[in-house]
Parts: sequence; C-alpha cells; structure tokens
Amino acid sequence: MRSAAQQLEELLGRAPESVSALRPTEDGWQADVEVLELERVPSTTSVMASYRVTLDGDGELMAYERTRRYTRGQVDRKA
Repeated sequence: MRSAAQQLEELLGRAPESVSALRPTEDGWQADVEVLELERVPSTTSVMASYRVTLDGDGELMAYERTRRYTRGQVDRKA
C-alpha cells in the first residue's frame, strides 16, 4: 500500500492522508484513499477527496479514480 500511495502522490501532486478501505480482488487489491485537495482555515472546511485505487498483485498502481469530494468536517449520514 505504501508503494501505491507514493505512486498516487506522484500522479496527483498531493500526499494521501489515509486509507479508508482495502479489499482483495481477483487480480490484486482495491483501496479507497483519502487526499487533501484544498487546505483551508479552519481545517474542518478543507476540501478532501476519496480516490478508488486498483493495484495488481505486486502492489503496482493500475488505475485510480476520484469517487467523492467533501469537506473535512463533513459526516456521512446513514439512511
């Protein structure tokens, strides 16, 4: 996962802050990675993004896509 995070940082120009999900796939792994996209003051108003990352069996980044943008202080509501 560290290698994939470094690869994602190179592509986005921003460092991943955390991995919020990690699951095995037939060909490797899929992860949801949280990235700070726009820093604001106060920090609870900073803009975050969640990226879905696909990795092969060796941990190499195969694909990524942004799946969500939100403010850091936002809480998901469950129905």
